[in-house]
Amino acid sequence: MENKTLTRADLSASVYREIGLSLSEATTIVDAVIEEIIDGLASGETVKLSSFGTFSLRKKKQRIGRNPKTGVEVPITPRTVLSFNASNILKKDVNESLTGKK
Repeated sequence: MENKTLTRADLSASVYREIGLSLSEATTIVDAVIEEIIDGLASGETVKLSSFGTFSLRKKKQRIGRNPKTGVEVPITPRTVLSFNASNILKKDVNESLTGKK
């Protein structure tokens, strides 16, 4: 199995092939969808894509961490992290494609 990164350009090319729009129109659509997800998250919303998964923001409190090399304790500042939970449908489809079973 080859390690390949799926890029915006790959998504645009896929929309171009599947729908038959021009490549620039396909790129505009892909960029608009990604921007909508970003805008929703930036405004504090949870973004749910049916049959795909849910993007959400979580606030993490300050905590004490440890440098693994030196063992010195250091404070880890509070922050907001992006979280993605895959839907059961996505998990099932990925597992089936990896095992070749349907």
